Amino acid sequence: MASMGGGRPGICPTLLYTDAKAAIRQLTEGLGFTELTVYEAADGTVLHAELLQGNGAVMIASRGRGGPFDAAMRDAGPAGVYVVVDDVDAHHRRAAAHGVEILMPPTDQDYGSREYLARDVEGNIWNFGTYAPELGV
Repeated sequence: MASMGGGRPGICPTLLYTDAKAAIRQLTEGLGFTELTVYEAADGTVLHAELLQGNGAVMIASRGRGGPFDAAMRDAGPAGVYVVVDDVDAHHRRAAAHGVEILMPPTDQDYGSREYLARDVEGNIWNFGTYAPELGV
C-alpha cells in the first residue's frame, strides 16, 4: 500500500493518456495506487495528477492539453514502469479482479524477485515485483 509518511521521490515517471480519468481509475482501483492530487481544466482535461505507490509516485495527465511536454510526447510510444510491492500475489489478485490485462502471472525470477506484468488501458507496461534497488546515501 502507498506510504503517506512524507518525503519526496527522486524519480517520477510521467505518463500521458488519451483518457487520463480512465487511467487514474484503473491505477487506483485495479493496481492499488493512491490518488494524491488531480488538477483538471474546466472541460475535465486532467492537467496534472499525482498517484502514490509505496515511497514512489507517478504523474499522469491528458494528451492534447498543450505545452512542451505534451508536444514532445505526441509520437512517443508506451512506457514501462517498475513498481516495488510487498505481496505480489495479492497485488496480482486485485489487478485481475478489476479486469487489468495480465501479461505474465506472478513468477519467481532467477535474481530472487517475484514479479508480474500488466498492461494498462492505453498500452503502458507495468511490472510489479519484490526486487528493490539498494540506493546509496
